[in-house]
Amino acid sequence: MAEISARKRVWGWWFFDWASQPYQSLLVTFIFGPYFAGVAAEYFSTTGLSEQAAAARAQVVWANCLTITGMIIAFSAPLMGSFADITGRRIPWIFAFSAMYVLGSAALWFALPDGSNMWLMLVAFGFGFIGAEYALIFINSQLPDISSKEDVGEISGSGFAFGYFGGLISLAIMLLLFVEQPNGKTLIGLAPAFGLNAAQMEGTRFVGPMTAVWYIVFMIPYFLWMRDGKRTGKKGSLLGALRQLKQSVLGLRHRFSLSSYLASSMLYRDALNGLYSFGGIYARLVLEWDLIKIGIFGIVSVLASAIFVYFGGKLDRRLGPKPVIVMAICILILVCTVIVGMDRTQVFGITLPAGSPLPDIVFFSCGILIGGMGGILQSASRSLMVRHTAPEHPTESFGLYGLSGRATAFLAPMLIAAATTFFGDARLGVSPVIGLFILGLILLRWVRPEGDQT
Repeated sequence: MAEISARKRVWGWWFFDWASQPYQSLLVTFIFGPYFAGVAAEYFSTTGLSEQAAAARAQVVWANCLTITGMIIAFSAPLMGSFADITGRRIPWIFAFSAMYVLGSAALWFALPDGSNMWLMLVAFGFGFIGAEYALIFINSQLPDISSKEDVGEISGSGFAFGYFGGLISLAIMLLLFVEQPNGKTLIGLAPAFGLNAAQMEGTRFVGPMTAVWYIVFMIPYFLWMRDGKRTGKKGSLLGALRQLKQSVLGLRHRFSLSSYLASSMLYRDALNGLYSFGGIYARLVLEWDLIKIGIFGIVSVLASAIFVYFGGKLDRRLGPKPVIVMAICILILVCTVIVGMDRTQVFGITLPAGSPLPDIVFFSCGILIGGMGGILQSASRSLMVRHTAPEHPTESFGLYGLSGRATAFLAPMLIAAATTFFGDARLGVSPVIGLFILGLILLRWVRPEGDQT
């Protein structure tokens, strides 16, 4: 068999980002998440709740789903990473988690618009989401194998940019051909493709099967061009994985820069995931946007992500990842403050005329910055983690990175649920993400820019 070139391996690795991005773009943020929020809010309004209370309850339900899935991921990801490092095998795990991704997303076709099976659909969404996050940990751990230290930032950034373009194209396909407007037509005035029933929101619900098929097709280059390294010859066991994980966690006390970075990224990545998970929900429940408008907002945001993250990778190569991360967090703190300070009727307490387009314009602008800075933050964070990665245990190291990103993955949704319940307002409910960003920024002070593997 001919040897696979380094260039093909990089492209194969990039194709995971292209294949998997729709779970975030289509399901979490711009289509299924807002669709579910609208369905849930309408369902709860039939129980006697006011419109604002029903919207708040819908946001709490979504937040609780993300809290539970986050806790599952947090406590199991590093253990699986240790197990994979013992055996030297990652691709079989990626294949298994890909099956979870496909099954969970495809099942969302059955998310009925009357809300009668919304609890079952939350289970399906969570199942697929866990698969997507598990696969990402193992994919990230392959980055040191396909790049040098000098190229890691640019390769990471280009991968994210490539993935965002995949999310952009898949979102455009959904808006042009499937997602219904109130008149039953898509964005370009067509009936939903394949004869789907607009009255039953089948065009919108097709987002689940669309995400699954997209992943299956575009993971083919990954499985063709990526290979595991040499097997260790060791048999994996739960006891061995626990022992190795324990050694890694205990070893953190001797690696102050890594410990500080994991704690910092734990907080700011949780805040960013909160923004992604509730951005579309905010637009649906606070600004009262329909799914088409949210989708257009998504196209703008994802396009900004792709463009910003590409140049962010260049900046990472020139300056290093830490200054890039600091810049992105500072901008996101300002953006979040603006979002929390406005709604349909006012901006920072200044009353707006009825029907004012200002909130829409401001939120579109915020979406560009959230997409752009969020993409840069994720890419630079992956790059900085490579600088802290032990070469002999890459999957376990990224398992710890996944643990830091998911150890408190329930925190942002839980705080948002608590704040939403306390204030009885979906807008003020997203305010905790500001505090998480600030704490993450403070902890970055003790992180060495070149890591602790030098």
